[in-house]
Amino acid sequence: MQKILILFLSITVMGFSQTAHGQSKKKKKKLREISLVISTAESYTGTPYRYGGTSQSGIDCSSLIQNSFSQAGYTIPRTSKDQSKYGKKVNWNRLKPGDVVFFKFKEKRNKWYHSGLITSVDQDHIYFIHASSSRGVIQSDLTSNYYKSNIKTFRRVIK
Repeated sequence: MQKILILFLSITVMGFSQTAHGQSKKKKKKLREISLVISTAESYTGTPYRYGGTSQSGIDCSSLIQNSFSQAGYTIPRTSKDQSKYGKKVNWNRLKPGDVVFFKFKEKRNKWYHSGLITSVDQDHIYFIHASSSRGVIQSDLTSNYYKSNIKTFRRVIK
C-alpha cells in the first residue's frame, strides 16, 4: 500500500511539473511574440504618415498595427475600426505591452478611428507607438489628457 501511495504521489508531482513547464514555455513564446510586435512597430519610428500607406516610406496607424502583428504570425484586419473588434477586450487597469489602444476623436464627430500599440506600462505612465497624421510614427504618453479623453477601447491580440 505504501509503495502505491509513493508511486501515486510521484506521478502527481511529475504531472504538475510537466504542466508548469508547459505553461512556462507558452509564456516565454508569448513574451517573444510581444517583443517582436513592439520592436517591429518601433522600427517604423520616424516614418512619415501616409493615409493608406503600408511601408517604411509612409504608413498609417492601422497598417502599423497590422504589419507589427504580422511579423509575429498574426493576421489581423486592415482598418482601425475593424481592428477595434479583434482580440479580447481589456480594461485600463489590466493593460500590458502589446495591447492595442483605439481612439474615437470627438472633433471628428466620432467617425474617425485611430490606433496605437502599448509599448510600456509603469506606475505613472503608459506609452504607446502610433502613426500620427502630423508627426509620423512616434511614441506618446497615453495618460496625457488629449489621448486619455478620446479612448474608445483596448484589445489584447496575443493572449
